Amino acid sequence: MTYVDGFVLAVPNAQKEAYIEHAKACVPVFKKYGVTRMVECWGDDVPDGKLTSFAMAVAAKPDESIVFSWFEWPDKATRDKGVAGFRADPFFADDTMVMPFDGKRMIFGGFSVLLDE
Repeated sequence: MTYVDGFVLAVPNAQKEAYIEHAKACVPVFKKYGVTRMVECWGDDVPDGKLTSFAMAVAAKPDESIVFSWFEWPDKATRDKGVAGFRADPFFADDTMVMPFDGKRMIFGGFSVLLDE
């Protein structure tokens, strides 16, 4: 069964194109380590909540949009090995890489698939 890593983050609206370019640049690196599918989604109907919400979870500012993304892996073993690989990859060690979002406010986690119809 596949394994999924999910991410929610806030990206400044003015950085949308930079975020897209950043994500595109990352695709070959993630795929090199076993990601079979990488999906990036720009929020356009993400309501504010009273108790919880995507925006609250990532402390989104008024000029930011929510990005919801996920990676699909063949299985958890490939994911665990792949994550270790890309964390050590020189691509991500490049001090000149500019992240078009605040990574400290990103939330993420790994998930076993329960249903895939």
